[in-house]
Amino acid sequence: MKDLVRLRTSLKEEIEIALNAQAKLEAEASQKYLAMASWLDRNGYEKSAEYMYKQAEEEREHFLKIFKYINEVGGTAITPILGEVQQEFGMFKDIFELALQSEITVTLSINKIVTKSREAQDYATEEFLMWFVKEQREEEKNARRALELIELIDETGSGKFVLDKEIAKIGQEE
Repeated sequence: MKDLVRLRTSLKEEIEIALNAQAKLEAEASQKYLAMASWLDRNGYEKSAEYMYKQAEEEREHFLKIFKYINEVGGTAITPILGEVQQEFGMFKDIFELALQSEITVTLSINKIVTKSREAQDYATEEFLMWFVKEQREEEKNARRALELIELIDETGSGKFVLDKEIAKIGQEE
């Protein structure tokens, strides 16, 4: 039966597998951001927590976008099984360093799928992924900006309050 279904789609199996892996990566990113938001909330960074809650929701939307695309083009979207995520963080800055690293990982993964799509002459998937390419450029820029602010604003005393407010503004100017 799988072979019959495969004949009804132009989606190559290797691309489907890569897209399902990417969907899982996006779902995991959502979970990580949710854990980060919780830590920030518990440690008095209310505005930064809201920023991370928003990031978690955005990553969930990315997951669903890929998940639905796989089904739309005749593939089989797989609901990913997610593992445990880190719940505790040493410092405020640690969260944003992990966020940047997570975004870089997602970017590299998207780029690999774009390359595979191009090699497989799957231009529909390549075109679909261009939205993610642009999105990842923005996500990395925002994560780097947060780290820049942490370097510029002292995290002690009233600096903690200012830093929390400034982090919340990231990405809103677009």
